[in-house]
Amino acid sequence: MKTTKLPDGTRVYALRAPEARMLDHHVDGYLQNGIEIKDGDVVFDVGANIGVFSVRAAQKGPNVRVFAFEPIPDILEVLRMNAAEAGQNRVEVLPCGVSNEESEATFTYFPNTPALSTLHPEQWDKDPKAFGRAVKGTMKNPPEGMRWMKFIPPIFSGIIASFLIKGKKQVHCKLRTLSSVIAEHNVEKIDLLKIDCEGAEWQVLQGIEANDWSKIESMVIEVHNVNGRLAEVEALLRDKGFTKIVSEREKGLEDTVMHNIFALR
Repeated sequence: MKTTKLPDGTRVYALRAPEARMLDHHVDGYLQNGIEIKDGDVVFDVGANIGVFSVRAAQKGPNVRVFAFEPIPDILEVLRMNAAEAGQNRVEVLPCGVSNEESEATFTYFPNTPALSTLHPEQWDKDPKAFGRAVKGTMKNPPEGMRWMKFIPPIFSGIIASFLIKGKKQVHCKLRTLSSVIAEHNVEKIDLLKIDCEGAEWQVLQGIEANDWSKIESMVIEVHNVNGRLAEVEALLRDKGFTKIVSEREKGLEDTVMHNIFALR
């Protein structure tokens, strides 16, 4: 574990310093199309990873409360350190993944790129070149302080991708449903539900019980559009009362299956 500084000087703990800056780069991408965090809000961060989004959420006001979910032990340790830095127990760390039922599952952990650790490694196995395209897109749109990535010849994206997924490990983790956490902590409202869990977003949504949907005011979800999942998620959100739904691809990731959905009541 090491520490690094984000562009504004915020210090965070990280497994890989460049990845922490990359995660911070995504935060602004989540807070678009009417999605915002105000003081006093309750935020659920599903797929918190090391907690960069949680830290940024907590910075929006002294009364913001964050529930951060992360199942993989090595990443969880860093998340806990960053949660402690946020202070005053404002970031509640939950050591579990989120799904449609209470269970256990095997995750694939990528030590060289922890943020892409996943319950669904088959998404990369079905299209081996997909990860390389994602790396190539990221190189075209790097975060502040990493502009040098633009000068790496695109032909090297495949080599970089191979290194990033090298040494993957299988990790057994606990899964919970969002509704079980809502009940346990007596959560009466969720002002923002952010879901970025590398292909498990549909199971996460299926773990929200009918009487809990009305508690959720806004959502931002990374959707892996395989087998029509994007349309399924949009239809589900409309059915649950979300009236403003925007779907878009992040700059640099146009050649991937990844979409961001922004939804508000």
